[in-house]
Amino acid sequence: MSVRFVIPGPLRPFAEGRGTVSISASPATVADALAALDAVAPGIRPRVMTEQGVLRPHINVFVEGENIRDARGLATPVPDGGEITILPAVSGG
Repeated sequence: MSVRFVIPGPLRPFAEGRGTVSISASPATVADALAALDAVAPGIRPRVMTEQGVLRPHINVFVEGENIRDARGLATPVPDGGEITILPAVSGG
């Protein structure tokens, strides 16, 4: 099974301009999925995670529509065939 990432506009240059990227791996967690994504779209992971391996504060990640911050963070399980959405926070008024 594969996992599909939805890539936001600001990160698409690191994914050859694609809005979605599928990885053929079956990662157990979001952290594993991001590591697999790094192999096919280098440059996204460092913009999503810090050098210490934690999610950057201005980035939201959703698995099947659920924010991983409300679940188990980077240890959130990823279902086979699941969808992970990366979404930068938006602010202003």
